Amino acid sequence: MSFFDRFFTKEKEQDLDKGLEKTKESFFGQIGKAIAGKSTVDEEFLDELEQILISSDVGLDTTIKIIERLEERVAKDKYINTNELNSILKDEIVRILSENNTKDLEDWDFPSDDKPFIMMVVGVNGVGKTTTIGKLTHQYKKKGKHIVLGAGDTFRAAAVDQLKIWADRNNCYFYNKGMNTDPAAVAYETVQYAQNLELDAAIIDTAGRLHTKKHLMTELSKIKNSITKKMGSAPHEVLLVLDATNGQNAIEQAKRFSEATDVTAIALTKLDGTAKGGVVLAISDLFKIPIKYIGVGEGIEHLQIFNKKAFVDSLFK
Repeated sequence: MSFFDRFFTKEKEQDLDKGLEKTKESFFGQIGKAIAGKSTVDEEFLDELEQILISSDVGLDTTIKIIERLEERVAKDKYINTNELNSILKDEIVRILSENNTKDLEDWDFPSDDKPFIMMVVGVNGVGKTTTIGKLTHQYKKKGKHIVLGAGDTFRAAAVDQLKIWADRNNCYFYNKGMNTDPAAVAYETVQYAQNLELDAAIIDTAGRLHTKKHLMTELSKIKNSITKKMGSAPHEVLLVLDATNGQNAIEQAKRFSEATDVTAIALTKLDGTAKGGVVLAISDLFKIPIKYIGVGEGIEHLQIFNKKAFVDSLFK
């Protein structure tokens, strides 16, 4: 590994540590107070830990799973001090993050050898969907990939213009049919555009409509079907962008979008802006959908590949 690689990795580690500061201060600060003066894990502490986990947006079902596993470990390992408690908690969090049957990405590579690689990006307005597309494109461009961005969000004012700005910033191709046009047609023709130019990938934006409106979710299914009609193996990735600061609402969005579009991966943005980073555990545990990317700051380099070990190591520093 070169000096630059080591330095770059260290920079990423520091960004992650900084991005999780609020969660660490809240989570471990509360645990420290709950365990103070205790020599063993008792019912009172377990009740407090349950409240701490829920307040960190770990979610009720996942919290119960952690508490039950902790009780089993305590009974077996005879817990006696705070350091051992932290070690057990760390083990169980890694275990939950590992149970969605996915491997950590090693680099900014496409999860399919098909060319062009087609990614469909979904999520409600305000979660950072367009920004995430721009930051992903930046990483792919650094790898020498040729990308087209497809402007499938054709109803929100300025959505097309915002995506065009990111295309210009990344010096990549851009395809659109303007405002108030059929987004399924945009998706179909974006794939065709990528095929005709023999590009490496197409990333297609979609409308960030409220997930509670059924007919709008049906529209997303129509877009997906349009992509498949043009290229049978596509989309190769359906990336759901969620805002970590939305907590339990982000979980509800994951549920609705996965029902409508067969979500294959999640990008969780704005982790640096919340003390409730436990939503990572809830989403991983409930949906078994890989969290592939996390946003730990506003800078273009602050979108990171999610690595379970790095995340947990940072959380427990």
